[in-house]
Amino acid sequence: MSYGRNTDKSRMSERKKQILKAIIEAHIEFGEPIGSKYLTSGGGIACSSATIRNEMSELEDMGYLEQPHTSSGRVPSEAGYRLYVDSLIDSYRLTQNEIDELKANLRGKQAELDTILEKAVHLASRLTDYTALTVKPPQRRVTVSRFEILPIDEHALVLVMLIGSSAKTKYIQSRYPLTKAAVIGLSTVLNTYISGLTSSEITLPILMEMERSMGEYEYLVSPVVKAVCEIISSYDGGELKFDGINRLLSYPDFYDIDRLRDMLDLFERKDDLLSAFSERTFYSESEPDNKVKIYIGRENSVKIMDNSSLIFKTVKKDGIPVGAIGIIGPTRMNYRRAIALIDHLSDRVSGMITDGADSE
Repeated sequence: MSYGRNTDKSRMSERKKQILKAIIEAHIEFGEPIGSKYLTSGGGIACSSATIRNEMSELEDMGYLEQPHTSSGRVPSEAGYRLYVDSLIDSYRLTQNEIDELKANLRGKQAELDTILEKAVHLASRLTDYTALTVKPPQRRVTVSRFEILPIDEHALVLVMLIGSSAKTKYIQSRYPLTKAAVIGLSTVLNTYISGLTSSEITLPILMEMERSMGEYEYLVSPVVKAVCEIISSYDGGELKFDGINRLLSYPDFYDIDRLRDMLDLFERKDDLLSAFSERTFYSESEPDNKVKIYIGRENSVKIMDNSSLIFKTVKKDGIPVGAIGIIGPTRMNYRRAIALIDHLSDRVSGMITDGADSE
């Protein structure tokens, strides 16, 4: 992805890297354009103001800095942030208090993945002061392995579907009497024709064959199969939850009311964000294990996130990705601490759901 006029890393001297790093970290802290005066006095750069101004001008030409006003101050570009998180950032070591708080809040929550993720997303938001999210990936193949039917009365039944390790039920009413023969026949055709099939694999020819097999009770097939497809679809769409959306109001980057409204609409729709967690995120074997992923500004596939950064890491059970924990905040965020917290939190959750116990 091209960010500036000439983002040529081969031209990056150590002095340029030092100046760029100092500008980015000062801008993250203060939120203002950074000039040469600050770098010589408070930024720890042992060069003259004239030398620093020349280097800043070259960094701007290379696309790593931007000059929002006619003053001498500069702010990082997306390319500058990308270079920073890729090669300039210092690792952040969580304090013992932060580690203890993560352990204390997650302890005793080893039962269900949903319960753990709900606690984790709240922790991520509170500890980073950004909007946090958890995502469970869309399932690539959701099927019913077994159907059972429980008659309720002459015109109602409960359809029981075994999906993975869980059972889902659906109450179904019929205008026509549900005889014993009808119930037995329906159970047989469901298990014969559509057990093990995804909703997209249940085709019209299969429905026609099921109706033919049901004979005089063919009227039961259509409403029951419709209910089955609805249940399957509810399982395979993925799930996204947020915590701390109001924290966006704390940052000047979201003071623009139109931009804030667009972000809030995004959280309501969710589909665009779910698409940002593409199949490559969860299923690609080429993705490095145990890696925090960082998308800065226009690197995000969602257009209205062009002034935001998304940081997340997958949660795994027995080495298989089952979800992700992340944060959304301004591009001017404290990357060192945010990356460390998301990294540690996702690893702890992975350890809990894999081992069934709180990992140390």
